[in-house]
Amino acid sequence: MKFLEKNLVEFDVDVTSPDEAIQAAGKLLVQEGLVEEKYVEAMVQSYHKNGPYFVLSPQIALPHARPEDGAKEASVSLVRLTKPVVFGHAANDPVNLVFALGASSSIEHLEILQKLMTLLNSQDNVKKLMEITSYSEMEQLLGGRQS
Repeated sequence: MKFLEKNLVEFDVDVTSPDEAIQAAGKLLVQEGLVEEKYVEAMVQSYHKNGPYFVLSPQIALPHARPEDGAKEASVSLVRLTKPVVFGHAANDPVNLVFALGASSSIEHLEILQKLMTLLNSQDNVKKLMEITSYSEMEQLLGGRQS
């Protein structure tokens, strides 16, 4: 299970569209060998087919695909966008924080979702995510070293 490790977090990413935002977050998972390229494509296709259902709360998107689309390990990456992107969600646009979820079929998938929801359930944490400038600040927010 890989949850927002250093190589899975990127700040100030320039994108101009939802597709690019999803690809930027997905690319981090691909580079770490956590999902296959086709998984990122499946996330984009899911957005085109199903709309912005994964824009969970103001400023936050959690794109994902199905485990069989090429996920190898339960994982979450984050890109914080330089400029927010409109995904087309009536209540929660525009999006600044894009968490790509590598959905595995294991029990770890539920654990990682729980960790993410715990992090994002706090408005204070979300505010900090918008402001932090370094991964060491991210580690503090996550409660110390990530295993």
